[in-house]
Amino acid sequence: MSENLIELRHVSKSYGKVRALNDVSIHVGPSEVVALLGDNGAGKSTMIKVMSGVHGVDSGEIIVHGKPVEEWTVAAARSAGIETVYQDRALCEQQTITRNIFMGRHLTGFMGLIDEQQEKAEAERLMRSIGFTSKVFSPDTPVGLLSGGERQGVAIARSLYFEARLLILDEPTTALSLTESEKVFNIVRLTKERNCSVLFISHNIYHAYDVSDRFVILDRGQVVMETVRSQLPSVDMLVQQMQDIARVGKETAAHGN
Repeated sequence: MSENLIELRHVSKSYGKVRALNDVSIHVGPSEVVALLGDNGAGKSTMIKVMSGVHGVDSGEIIVHGKPVEEWTVAAARSAGIETVYQDRALCEQQTITRNIFMGRHLTGFMGLIDEQQEKAEAERLMRSIGFTSKVFSPDTPVGLLSGGERQGVAIARSLYFEARLLILDEPTTALSLTESEKVFNIVRLTKERNCSVLFISHNIYHAYDVSDRFVILDRGQVVMETVRSQLPSVDMLVQQMQDIARVGKETAAHGN
């Protein structure tokens, strides 16, 4: 069996007196899409920051490609092929698709000069490979002229070009229409076909169900359910599970436990 790309074992993380993650264990294997679900405050954002190297942990282990790591940083995560696309996408709307893809990591040629033609050619190839088929599209198109789903595609393409093995998507369909969300779903499916795994963080159960192989549900900093799609033959079953978890959580909180 292939080793997991990343695994958290019994990880806890606190901010002062607030326990954001409590004895959490989660893994992402090769070529799979894992949905990380939970209400606001469940611990999803902290999980992203731990996996991407932004935050360290108070206790527990981080295992990357089968090996425990001591110094886990953003640079270490990128070196391991773990890229994160945050909710704001971190794109410069006034710049072209090409410049956004290679911003800060330019391709260089003779005497270290930026090879603009090579960057445009690579941007064209990459965007076509993830489903940009419109004749209007060009590597010179300013990102500000793209739709929300297409902008998400640029952010994902940027990560894929630099050989991501695990792509962490933070609420990738927020504020997108159904049509635009479907564009993102197609990009996620194509990403998996490129043998890149995806951790799909969302509060939208329906969106997550459409593209995921496995579901991990967080509640108040703990993993309360993990299951594969074959065990949930309909999205209604997943919705019911989420509702039951929320109800139990409220009842527990009401009793002060």
